[in-house]
Amino acid sequence: MEVRTEMNFPQSRIRNFCIIAHIDHGKSTLADRLLQITNTIEARNMQEQTLDTMDIERERGITIKSVAVRIQYTAKDGHEYRLHLIDTPGHVDFAYEVSRAMAACEGALLLVDAAQGVQAQTLANAYKAIDQDLEIVPVINKVDLPNADIEGTQLQIEEVIGLNSEHAVLASAKSGLGTIDVLEAVVHRMPPPHGLVDAPLRALIFDAKYDSYRGVVVYLRVVDGHLRVGQKIKMMVMNVKYEVTEVGCFTPSMVPCKTLNTGEVGYMICNIKTLKDTKVGDTVTDVNHPAMLPLPGYKEVKPVVFCGMYPAANSDYNDLRDALEKLQLNDASFEFIADSSDALGLGFRLGFLGLLHLEIIQERLEREHNLTLVTTMPNVAYRITYTDGREEIIQKASQMPPRSELASCEEPYIEADIMVPNEYLSAVIDLCKKKRGIHVRVDYVDNTRCMAVYQMPLAEIVIDFYDKLKTYTRGYGSLEYRLIGYRPGDLVKLDILLNGDAVDALSTIVHRNNAETVGRALAAKLKSLIPRQQFEVAIQAAIGNKVVVRETVKALRKNVTAKCYGGDITRKRKLLEKQKAGKKRMKQVGSVEVPQEAFMAMLRVNAETE
Repeated sequence: MEVRTEMNFPQSRIRNFCIIAHIDHGKSTLADRLLQITNTIEARNMQEQTLDTMDIERERGITIKSVAVRIQYTAKDGHEYRLHLIDTPGHVDFAYEVSRAMAACEGALLLVDAAQGVQAQTLANAYKAIDQDLEIVPVINKVDLPNADIEGTQLQIEEVIGLNSEHAVLASAKSGLGTIDVLEAVVHRMPPPHGLVDAPLRALIFDAKYDSYRGVVVYLRVVDGHLRVGQKIKMMVMNVKYEVTEVGCFTPSMVPCKTLNTGEVGYMICNIKTLKDTKVGDTVTDVNHPAMLPLPGYKEVKPVVFCGMYPAANSDYNDLRDALEKLQLNDASFEFIADSSDALGLGFRLGFLGLLHLEIIQERLEREHNLTLVTTMPNVAYRITYTDGREEIIQKASQMPPRSELASCEEPYIEADIMVPNEYLSAVIDLCKKKRGIHVRVDYVDNTRCMAVYQMPLAEIVIDFYDKLKTYTRGYGSLEYRLIGYRPGDLVKLDILLNGDAVDALSTIVHRNNAETVGRALAAKLKSLIPRQQFEVAIQAAIGNKVVVRETVKALRKNVTAKCYGGDITRKRKLLEKQKAGKKRMKQVGSVEVPQEAFMAMLRVNAETE
C-alpha cells in the first residue's frame, strides 16, 4: 500500500464540516457531487451514494453511519484547501450519529429541500448545530424541480429556524448545479480549526470499527498537537496505553500517511485487540507529554426501546455475543446484557434508540455475522415503585411485580413536533388522540403548513406511529421528538398463556384501556400462526388471574369411526371417548410448538388494533 508523506499543511486552510438535513433532502447526493467535482474519486469508481458503504444503506436508501472523507479543493482565490466532510444520517433514530459528527466539525451545511421546505428534522438538526456553536451555511437543494419554491423556502429558513437566508446557496445535488458555490461557501464562510499546534496531543474519538486482521480502527479528530506513527499514546478515560502503528486519512478509502496534524480528521491503528479499551468520546493523548484535561466528549445516550434477542440455535450463543461486542464498538448507542427465557433459552436483552435502529442492528447481525435470530416484542423501560417505597426501572414484562407489591407504575413520555400541511392537521390530531396524546399547541409555519406539538407516551410512538403518520398525511408529515421524563399511567401486565402456561417472551405491558383489544388481536394472530397439534391448544390473554380473551387451536383429528358403517351407536361413542381420553393424556405431556414469527406478531398486532 502506498504511504504518502504528509507535508505540513497550513491550519488556516483546513475546513471540517458536516452535511445535516431532514430525511431524503439530498445529503448523500450532494456528498457525491462534492467528491466528483474535486476528483476525490475517479469517475469510473463513482456510484450513487458513494459514502453509503453498507448494503442495507443502499437497499433502503438511507444513511445509517456517519462517514468521513478528505477533499483537496483549489478555490477561486488560487489557494488549495483541505476539507474534511462528514456525511450524516437523517432519521430520528440516528440523531446520536449526527451529534457525534458535529463534535468533529466547525461548520455545517444545512440542506433544505426547495419543494418540501423546512421539516421537523431540519429544525432539530439546526438547533443541534447552533448548540455546538457551528457556523451554519444554508443550502437550498433541488431548485430545478418544477414545484420548487425558493423564495418560500428562504422565508421559512429565516422565520422558522432564525438563520439569515440572504446568502443561502442555491443548488441541485442531482444535476451538480451550484456545487462549486457550496465549496466556495465552505472555504470562505466556515472558520478553520482553532487547535494549538504546540500543545500536547488531544484527539477526540468520534467512531471506531473492528477489522478482523488489524484489530480496532479508531476514527478521530486531532484537536491539539500532532499524531504520528510510532508515538506512544494513552486513552484518557479508559486509561490504557498503546503504540501507534498506522495513521491515515479517508479518501474515502483508508490511505496511510506519516502524521495527522492539528485540526485534521483521520484514523489510527494501534493493535487494539480488546474492544472494551476503545470508547467513543474518549480523548487520545501522548504518554510522555500528556494533556492536563480530556476533551468534553459526548453526553451518554440512553436507549429507549428494548427487546430480547436469542439465537435460533442455542449453540450460536457465543457467536451472537462476539457479534454484539463488535457491533457495539461501531455503534455505541445500543447496549446489551445477558438474558434468558423459559421459551427461548439463553440470549441477550438489547436497548435501542428506536424501532428502525432495532431493525438495522438485527439485519446487520444476520447479514454480517451469518446468524439466525429470534427477536421478542419491543417495549420501553418503565419506572415502578414498590409498596415499601423502593424504585426500579424494568425493561420487560416478566420483571413486573404482582399487583399487591406495586404502588405505582410510570412510563416515559415524549414531546413530539409534527410538521404537516394544514389540510391534514385534523387527521394528525385524531391519530395523536388514539395514541393517548396531550395537546400542547399548534404553530403555523406559513400559509400551507403547521407544526402540532403533542406530549404522549413513548410506548405509543415506537411501534408504528411514524408509519401511521405518513399514511394519514400521504407522506407529507414529518416527526421529531425528545424525552421529557416519566409520568404515571394505568398500566397492566398482559400475559399470554398456552394451555395454562405463561409464555414469558410474549408477555407485554399495556394501558388497561387497550388490554382487551391488544389481547384479542394477539390471540387471533397466534391462532393463525401456531400449527395444529395432536391435542387442543387454548390461547388465553390474562391480566393477573383474570382471563380477558380466549382462542382455541383445534386438535388434528383422525376419523376413528370411519370403519363403523352402521350397527350400534354405542360402538361409535366408545371409540370417540377412547380418542378423547388419549388426547387429554397427550395434552398433559405434550408441549406447544411456538413458531418464531409469533414473537414478532405484536408489531403487526399494534398496527391492526387501531
